[in-house]
Amino acid sequence: MADAVRKLNTAETPLYREAPNNIEAEQALLGAVLVNNDAFYRVSDFLKPTHFYEPLHRKIYEVAGELIRMGKMANPVTIKTFLPADEKVGEMTVQQYTARLAAEAVTVINAADYGRAIYDLAIRRALITVGEDMVNIAYDAPVDMAPGEQIEDAERRLFELAETGRYDGGFESFGDATKIAVDMANAAFMRDGHLSGIATGLRDLDRRMGGLQPSDLIILAGRPGMGKTSLATNIAFNIANAYEPAPQADGSFAAANGGVVGFFSLEMSSEQLATRIISEQTEIPSSKIRRGEISEADFEKLVGCAQMMQKIPLFIDQTGGISIAQLAARARRLKRQRGLDVLVIDYVQLMQGTSARAQQNRVQEITEITTGLKALAKELAVPILALSQLSRQVESREDKRPQLSDLRESGSIEQDADVVLFVYREEYYLGNREPKPGTEEYIKWESEMNEARGKAEVIIAKQRHGPTGTVNLGFQGEFTRFSDLAEDSHLPERFE
Repeated sequence: MADAVRKLNTAETPLYREAPNNIEAEQALLGAVLVNNDAFYRVSDFLKPTHFYEPLHRKIYEVAGELIRMGKMANPVTIKTFLPADEKVGEMTVQQYTARLAAEAVTVINAADYGRAIYDLAIRRALITVGEDMVNIAYDAPVDMAPGEQIEDAERRLFELAETGRYDGGFESFGDATKIAVDMANAAFMRDGHLSGIATGLRDLDRRMGGLQPSDLIILAGRPGMGKTSLATNIAFNIANAYEPAPQADGSFAAANGGVVGFFSLEMSSEQLATRIISEQTEIPSSKIRRGEISEADFEKLVGCAQMMQKIPLFIDQTGGISIAQLAARARRLKRQRGLDVLVIDYVQLMQGTSARAQQNRVQEITEITTGLKALAKELAVPILALSQLSRQVESREDKRPQLSDLRESGSIEQDADVVLFVYREEYYLGNREPKPGTEEYIKWESEMNEARGKAEVIIAKQRHGPTGTVNLGFQGEFTRFSDLAEDSHLPERFE
């Protein structure tokens, strides 16, 4: 033990390590700002007073910044009254120190380089703080804090650092924004189907929406039995199956077509979800797959489909009752480790809020969840397809087609969503009110049923960057599969 203590106190392993800093770079930048105030605007977008290591430098940068933003001159004379007069820097007063900074100033051209050096060191210090906090909390964890919570908190803080640890942000010129818009149009022109977003694999829906747009929160709602989950799994599989990676300049990969899909299944297990997708792809009813009522040929089909599905980038999280904070942490982790292009959540009402106040009021809780989902879509720059239940008031109306007012528990769902889709199947309601055979009502019902059989409507009730309206799709209930309806122009010629 004594040897170990002696070892710790040797010069080779100092007990104290100074946090990364560069006082000279801070002095050089402050001198440049005090000599030529234009230098401030070269770094003010990303460099804040807190990024300086030396407290006096923070104060000088803060005061100079405030004066410059007010349109006043910031130099050693004008900032003098706002700095502590009795403080000493070695043998110098603060006023002498600022005059010295200005006298030894670098050129304005180098200001941005010094600013980035200071910023990077501040990020490294923040990393050290996160690491130290993790160690200290792990040692002295309170009783009510589970290790899982600590991991989520550390992940969130690290992701925030990763996202904010850049030099971009602030205003951009309208010219730059126009260039981005033209680049997006060019990418849509080059992509299959000429879509600006990610193709869902359903032609008519893509045509109306232009695909799933990055940063959009898309709400897919419907009454039970309408096929919300089926449509979501269809879209998720189509996107993952169409995935084509394209190498980027930095060595990473982005999706040229399709994308990596994260699927949060709060209602069904991953095995149930996989059974649905296999049924849809092999055209073997899921009830038969579950009961094992399949032939040898069918089993070979299943095995072939399962092998193909192992290669597609579709990742399922089956945690029930997940909170918005946990979901965000896991989505960030997936994006960092595997990439992420689309996020699907089945469904919003099964999620939980994080704040105690929100948990006491269901409307506030749903508001927190939808606001959190919209913020997450923007943060990760991916479309989020979130499923939602509808209130029972739909059932009491003659026309059962859903409306925006039917969205359950909170107006925030309609407010935060960029797109609201409703799934509606007339066949479902007609099947529930079959009249007595042989009556006139039955003949009328039968013709209506024949017209509605195998069809579904996706009603686009709200869309921020496109038209609203109805898209007609085919629906095969036994395989839980939505598909495009044949266009009249593509049907064979009919003779009456």
